[in-house]
Amino acid sequence: MSDIAPAQTTSLFPVDDLQDVVTTSDLAQSDLAALQTVGEWITAFIAKPHDDLGRAGPVCPFVPVGLERKTVWLASERVGGRSVPEIVDAVRGYQRLFRGAEPTDGDDTIYKAIVVVFTDLQPDRAGDFFQEVLNDLAVPSYVSDAFVMGGFHEGNAGGAIYNSSFRPFTSPVPFLLMRQAVIEDWKFFLDDDVWLGLWAQRYGGSGGQALGKELRRLPWRLHR
Repeated sequence: MSDIAPAQTTSLFPVDDLQDVVTTSDLAQSDLAALQTVGEWITAFIAKPHDDLGRAGPVCPFVPVGLERKTVWLASERVGGRSVPEIVDAVRGYQRLFRGAEPTDGDDTIYKAIVVVFTDLQPDRAGDFFQEVLNDLAVPSYVSDAFVMGGFHEGNAGGAIYNSSFRPFTSPVPFLLMRQAVIEDWKFFLDDDVWLGLWAQRYGGSGGQALGKELRRLPWRLHR
């Protein structure tokens, strides 16, 4: 497939730019409203601490820095009349954009994220939609390019790592998050042997050291 179409290469918006009427002038009003809703949710919720999170710091520790550096980008897509393979191809286009956006290497890549907002996707369809899109895309994207992706929507019942009753993935508009893998991702993969195995293959010895460092903080050895 060819690279993503020119019309889409200019449709990545840092959260702060969503209030700029000139920058967003090519967006339909409904698409802009959806992006602004998600941007406000990210700023007010994901980038802030929460009493129910189960740990100190913001809901996502990388987002505040990404917002400051304008490396959290939002894009709008519509699903109406498009097949799952067409959506998958569009997501691959955003992956290419992600790889080419600065910074392209070094530790600061962990502060990059692309949020693809599906502006016409009904919330009651979002769970099945993301499952279909990610079924053949998530694993190879992680193995080949270290992409971690996940669907956010009102019906996402996934809990936070340190408090399973806290629901940080219930966004007001459905979107697909794309970010760089980090060594701490094993915490998300503990209950999935396939993904934990992929993580171990990616990080090898350094992953074992990170896991050991975390386990040494636990009190289980005090009762031996």
